[in-house]
Amino acid sequence: MKAHRRFTVRVPLPAELAALGPLSQNLRWAWHAPTQDLFATIDPDRWSATGDPLRVLADTDPARLTELAADAAFVARVTEAHDSLEQYLAAPQWFGRYAAELTDGSADSGDRIPPGIAYFSMEFGISEVLPIYSGGLGILAGDHLKAASDLGLPLIGVGLFYRSGYFRQGLDRDGWQVERYPVNDPGERPLSLLTDGDTPVIVEISMPGGATLSAQVWVAEVGRIPLLLLDSDIALNDPDPFGQQPGSADLRSVTDRLYGGDQEHRIVQEILLGIGGVRALREYVRITGRPAPTVFHMNEGHAGFLGVERIRELVATGLDFDTAEAVVRASNIFTTHTPVPAGIDRFPTDLLNRYLDPDGAGRSRLLPGLPASTVAELGDEADPGVFNMAHMGFRLGQRSNGVSQLHGAVSREMFADLWPGFDAADVPIGAVTNGVHGPTWVSREWRDLASGDEDSAPEVYAGLAAATIWETHEQLRADLVDEVRRRAHASGRERGFTDAELGWAADIFDPAALTIGFARRAATYKRLTLMLRDPDRMRAILTDPERPVQLVIAGKAHPADDGGKALIQQVVRFTEDPELRDRIVFLPDYDISMARHIYAGCDVWLNNPVRPMEACGTSGMKSALNGGLNLSILDGWWDEMADGENGWAIPSAEGIADENRRDDLEAEALYTLLEDTVIPLFYRRDENGLPQRWIEMMRHTLTRLGPQVLASRMVRDYTTELYCPAAQAYVAASADSYAGARDLAAYRQTVETGWSSVLVAGVDDEQLEDGLCVTAHVALGDLAPDAVSVQVILGRVTDDGDLVEPTVVEMRPAPDRDASGRAVFSAHVTPPVSGHLGYTVRVLPRHPLLSHEAELGLVRFPAPAGAVAG
Repeated sequence: MKAHRRFTVRVPLPAELAALGPLSQNLRWAWHAPTQDLFATIDPDRWSATGDPLRVLADTDPARLTELAADAAFVARVTEAHDSLEQYLAAPQWFGRYAAELTDGSADSGDRIPPGIAYFSMEFGISEVLPIYSGGLGILAGDHLKAASDLGLPLIGVGLFYRSGYFRQGLDRDGWQVERYPVNDPGERPLSLLTDGDTPVIVEISMPGGATLSAQVWVAEVGRIPLLLLDSDIALNDPDPFGQQPGSADLRSVTDRLYGGDQEHRIVQEILLGIGGVRALREYVRITGRPAPTVFHMNEGHAGFLGVERIRELVATGLDFDTAEAVVRASNIFTTHTPVPAGIDRFPTDLLNRYLDPDGAGRSRLLPGLPASTVAELGDEADPGVFNMAHMGFRLGQRSNGVSQLHGAVSREMFADLWPGFDAADVPIGAVTNGVHGPTWVSREWRDLASGDEDSAPEVYAGLAAATIWETHEQLRADLVDEVRRRAHASGRERGFTDAELGWAADIFDPAALTIGFARRAATYKRLTLMLRDPDRMRAILTDPERPVQLVIAGKAHPADDGGKALIQQVVRFTEDPELRDRIVFLPDYDISMARHIYAGCDVWLNNPVRPMEACGTSGMKSALNGGLNLSILDGWWDEMADGENGWAIPSAEGIADENRRDDLEAEALYTLLEDTVIPLFYRRDENGLPQRWIEMMRHTLTRLGPQVLASRMVRDYTTELYCPAAQAYVAASADSYAGARDLAAYRQTVETGWSSVLVAGVDDEQLEDGLCVTAHVALGDLAPDAVSVQVILGRVTDDGDLVEPTVVEMRPAPDRDASGRAVFSAHVTPPVSGHLGYTVRVLPRHPLLSHEAELGLVRFPAPAGAVAG
């Protein structure tokens, strides 16, 4: 029978062990080995089964706790771990030192440092004990919070608490993915309820038809970082039996599942994340007294509604919409994570308008004081029937970025229509390449060799003997083999097979064989089955008696993605061949706990997406931190960090329109690399049985690539390139009762209204001995010359007339206008190179509070040669 309700009874800890309480509640234990060892000592079997300090404390017999309380050595370890946590929380870190360096004593130097940063994400992968993540986006967000904690950033995370989390994956007897949704009880998680005194804080949001969506707020402590999680599963959202809250029947289930439900379910979740998240953040700041964030980071378009909620707050204080928008844009950062248009949340405008819920005057009830039509326009795209969340993110974020250098370039092409008239290279979308949290993903064995010091690890690894590197890795591979056997048997039992039928699982995989890992979402573009393009050839590679190869595969398909499920089934059926099953395995229910074993134990990490559809792909980074060598298509992060010594690049057939032919060519390239290069190198041993060349590639990966892929590097990049500039822009916009924002809003309205009158009417040039003198005659309408930037763009020119790697030179206005009343701008240009050159002139808006010359998407060029200028 099923339980009607669940509840948790916590046995009081003995006074000597009271510090285990805060140690279990702060998720720093998820990356702090001594704290993990402490809880493992309490009950090794339960720790091995759960990896959850709260479960260990809840399930341990009180007599065992009493025994430990009398153990002076154990009590001393508890005290030491608690003191370590307290020191970690209080000690100054990188951000404090950086802030001191940035603060140079000038009057405005403090303006460059954000007193607080808010980081909004739909999912967070902190630990497997808090299952509110699905894949790469969530793991990235979790690693971002952990690294921010280690570096001492004043950051607050904001997300949703899902009562069923993401699904747990199983397989039926035919290898088809099946999903189950276990209850995610907040009382069993390292969470505390946000309260004002003894009263739980409730966030309320107006829904259509007069209903109100209410949410309580859970707080997870991620080291120094609080993570606020909104939860709608409360009695206030129960249907009203008296009919006073029409339409409220489904409000309790808004936060039931991550990425579940239909579009209506998703838009309400994103309204709760963005609008409710800002409101929860304000309550948290009020109650705790922490500095209010001035910088807001939208991790993907899911969080886009935070921008309009911030505008609503400012309008409520008396600002007009345009001024409020200028303040919000200055301090908002938007990160896009997908190069795939299908990965962007796009909602029917009719659905959006229903939730904006305009009153008789066109004002939104969801966002009181804001015109519903103006909010809707923020998500405009080419399809007038669609509201695009990414477009709203870009429009409300003055600074934006992709998550690898290649993804930044792809994003500039993908979203170029938002900045019409600009070449893709000039679109103001930057890039901060993702990173992964070293203390979470580096195995215990490698951390112990480096004494747990991330900064000194490369130097330590550089000095290790080749035998030590190889012995360490071989132990990790052997551990992975044990884990593969355990999970393969457990999966078989869940599929309904008997122990007698699963005897083979006890001996699968060889601790000494070349082991390749492939684990990621089963999205079509990631090509889970490319390795099976030629099944006979793959079979021969796996079963070579002299040089065997083994392959561990894992990954989930979205519950609604039958195509992804079919790919998984194809792989599972291939693995069930009795001649192959000891060399290739599919492990269901890929999560953080499984991932640690695979990343640490694999020799090679395989990644073969369709280039350039992998935004970053951080799994290969985690393998690299453990000495794994990447075998990958040059996509995502690998495109910029592959150097020929840290792995192998699979040649891409990019540009071939026939998908089948492209897959055939790239599969052939993969097989050839394996047969001719990777496998022979692994099995080439010296007189001591060591693969010396392979070990040197591992050493190079650990010492050179490792520091580049760390989340600490990523968060420092965000701080220096985005957070601090956004903080300074917020101060500039807000100072003197928002004078800067008012001026920018007025300028923007003027320039957008008058831009149709701007015209490059004529361009003259004179060749001089040392260069070129260029003069432009520009009609400005009502704009003053100092309201625009006029530039000469000079560079090599192709046969098609395109400028290549141009140089930009600012032109200066002349004191007088020409005979036609047009402004005159001129510049002396020295060509940076010789050869076949060309130039053009362009006019752009200019204002000190614009972050980029293309920000407003306005530009004018001279009329094409032969055209008549009006």
